[in-house]
Amino acid sequence: MVNFVGAGCGAVDLITLRGRRLIGEADVIIYAGSLVNPELLGFAKPECEIHNSAYMTLDEVVSVMENSEKQGKNTVRLHTGDPSLYGAVREQMDRLSAMGIAYEVCAGVSSLCGAAASLKAEYTLPDVSQTVIITRMAGRTAVPEGESIEKLASHHATMVIFLSTSMLDELSEKLISGGYSPETPSAIVYKASWADEKIMRCTVGTLAETARKFGINKTALITVGDFLGDDYSLSKLYDPSFETEFRK
Repeated sequence: MVNFVGAGCGAVDLITLRGRRLIGEADVIIYAGSLVNPELLGFAKPECEIHNSAYMTLDEVVSVMENSEKQGKNTVRLHTGDPSLYGAVREQMDRLSAMGIAYEVCAGVSSLCGAAASLKAEYTLPDVSQTVIITRMAGRTAVPEGESIEKLASHHATMVIFLSTSMLDELSEKLISGGYSPETPSAIVYKASWADEKIMRCTVGTLAETARKFGINKTALITVGDFLGDDYSLSKLYDPSFETEFRK
């Protein structure tokens, strides 16, 4: 059996109970060494075979899984955050399906959530934004036509932008040309929940300047939108004049 496990956003105690159990039961672990907190490997058995996928190709990763399965071993594929977001897991699961190897997915705490917690922010504020757009800049890997930053920015929704910290001058330009004002609140969250986390509040117009000031060029999320401001409406959930199933 292969288990794809979301390692969480960084802090060791933000892995799920199930994820920690699966790590402890694994005979083989393949972990994303460039992003996953290596302290999580401390939950593994001393005899566990460990591979760092930062140095591996897809074929090599799948080969380790296949050999482990042939030996009747349990394999954990340890991904950063939640595997469903920029985890490159589909291609691995398809290969396993083609070989008839059973697998399961254990959800993790995405850095999307870790960043909001660190910011003490709510992405979806009444009368501000009820939509969160999760995306990234086009770089060496393209994005589908129709998903450019400019087009997404035209919605004026909350945006959480992955994998784009090295392109902030261009990102800022595209956000502004898409419709955000240069004064729109923004924040750069570096390594959310890690011991060396940094939070830099700024504006869309000062994203690049702020990152340079603090020496940030990777491993950060960019959050954009008026959810970071002070103006919003109170939720109807606790409004005494609003009737619910449980409160008349």
